[in-house]
Amino acid sequence: MVLPNGDVLVAESQAPKSGDHSTSVTDWVADKVKSLAGAGGASPDRIVLLRDRDGDGVAEERHVFLKGLTSPFGMALVGSDLYVANADALVRVPYADGQTEITATPEKVVDLPAGINHHWTKNVVASPDGQKLFITVGSNSNVGENGLDIEKGRAAIWEYTIATKAMREYATGLRNPNGLAFEPGTGALWTAVNERDEIGSDLVPDYITRVKEGAFYGWPWSYWGQHVDERVQPPQPEKVKQAIAPDYAVGTHTASLGIAFANGSSLPDAWKSGLFVAQHGSWNRRPKSGYKVIYVPFKDGQPAGAPVDVLTGFLNADEKAQGRPVGVAIGKAGALLVTDDVGNAVWRVTGAAASN
Repeated sequence: MVLPNGDVLVAESQAPKSGDHSTSVTDWVADKVKSLAGAGGASPDRIVLLRDRDGDGVAEERHVFLKGLTSPFGMALVGSDLYVANADALVRVPYADGQTEITATPEKVVDLPAGINHHWTKNVVASPDGQKLFITVGSNSNVGENGLDIEKGRAAIWEYTIATKAMREYATGLRNPNGLAFEPGTGALWTAVNERDEIGSDLVPDYITRVKEGAFYGWPWSYWGQHVDERVQPPQPEKVKQAIAPDYAVGTHTASLGIAFANGSSLPDAWKSGLFVAQHGSWNRRPKSGYKVIYVPFKDGQPAGAPVDVLTGFLNADEKAQGRPVGVAIGKAGALLVTDDVGNAVWRVTGAAASN
């Protein structure tokens, strides 16, 4: 995330160690394949701060900003409170402008579903008025194969009201929601969702969608609205009838993660009114998909046209990952920032006329 003074915070994190483990052979294979793609390893469990002191587009300073976390991922600043979404809880620490290290012990705000943590990344975004936080919680399985009893509170976006400490499910049936952002014109909340595996290379498309309050998006019983997934037993036809279709497909198995609207960017005009999407890349598809950053044009608060490649080259000629985009953000100077958890880098994208 980008702080008001232009400093950039990056979570250094991997999946948490857990006493609860999936017994699925598929999960075991997936973990092995993902490790070959650059995922896995011990979690540093910290946040680092990057500072570009002279404004040349390169961070000269790097500070360990906050330690003692549990597989942190999302962050949101509300006033002087920095919220961090750990794998098992939302926590809070005090923040002062310009600070390069926080030594305060993180205060737990609310527990988040943990357990197996098949999808462990939890993201968080603050509402534009700063009164509420929205938190993503992915499913504990592909399509419920570990039992639906461990899916309570998962595959959902939660709403937390800061003043009252009230927590409720805002939208459900989202297999693995990740990126969160508010569309600047309408104020609507959007998310990027990773859909299910093991029904072919061309199903099911990941998607971006406007998150409707109280809506059910189908997981695990159906996908893309009311297309029934016969693998999920027993069937739930009444739930399927409630499922709504998402807004926009971004490719099958692309593992689309972070999103950022282009408002405030200094990029060319053609890239100033839409959504940037970081596609981490597939682990189970031939040919591979994702491994790039795309731009989805918007008009009147809705997607309006085909996606455009913004940043590519993360796969070499042998389809080996040289990088995998995770997060996107607009920097204070208007450049697009992209985190890469295989290249261990933050990329800065500007218009062709810029010096960097």
